[in-house]
Amino acid sequence: MFRELFGPSPLRPLTFSPSWRTSTTVALASQMYESRDFSAMPILADALQDAGCDSADVLDHCRGPGPHVRGCWVVDLALGKE
Repeated sequence: MFRELFGPSPLRPLTFSPSWRTSTTVALASQMYESRDFSAMPILADALQDAGCDSADVLDHCRGPGPHVRGCWVVDLALGKE
C-alpha cells in the first residue's frame, strides 16, 4: 500500500512530464479518482504511453495488479496534484 500512495521509492525522485497530461489522461484519471473505480488503470497506462510517457515506474504501476486506491500517486500526478 505504501508504494500505491508514495511511488516506487522515496529515495529515487520521479519526474512526471506535464506533456503527459493530455485531455485523455486527465479525463481517465479524474473519472477513476471520483468514482474510486480503478479498473481503467491499464487504459491510463496506454494513454500515458500515447502521450509520450516512457517511465517504466509509471507504466508498470498502472499495469500492475494493484490494489489501486484513491491517492494513487500516478492518478494524482496525472491530475496535477503534488
